[in-house]
Amino acid sequence: MSKRTAVMAALVPALLATTVGLTPAHATPRAPAAVVTLTYDASAAGPWSDSIAQAVRNWNDAVHNVRLEPAGSSGSADYVYEATSGWPEATLGPIFPGGYGDVQLGQQAVNEGYDATRITAHETGHILGLPDDYSGPCSELMSGHGPGTSCTNAKPDAAEAAQVDSNYAAGLAAAHRPRHQVVIDVWSGRTRTGSH
Repeated sequence: MSKRTAVMAALVPALLATTVGLTPAHATPRAPAAVVTLTYDASAAGPWSDSIAQAVRNWNDAVHNVRLEPAGSSGSADYVYEATSGWPEATLGPIFPGGYGDVQLGQQAVNEGYDATRITAHETGHILGLPDDYSGPCSELMSGHGPGTSCTNAKPDAAEAAQVDSNYAAGLAAAHRPRHQVVIDVWSGRTRTGSH
């Protein structure tokens, strides 16, 4: 009888290790996908440099699967920031390395009283694949001009950060390079005429 008990004692751990849903103690956890690094060029952004630096910090602090860094040279950037006299607009991503995105930081919105850092962070959200939601509250970065000029929040909320992390969750394997579109943000009550 003790021989039978010894055999059963040896088989139980082996059987448990093969049971569906159980992981053997010696299994190696799967490594997460590599963080996607997007580079940007702000050489044509002029007076927006402080707003860009803060917006990039806000995004880098909020997300885990993508990191924004200055490009080594302007020709190697995945997206660019540029100061314009018009309305803010950006390429709607998600942009991946080797792609091309453009953020136009429009002075007209600042002239209307909107916060430059909020504008910059919002437009960067488009690069990362987030659409506008003008009906959202001030705590939602992608609500853009919706909450009015008194809203200066330049940080994405938890849902926005989670969506960006989801956009980049597969790392570079997700870089299927979808067609991008330009989002024109009219940071006032006016209706924009014409097209870019």
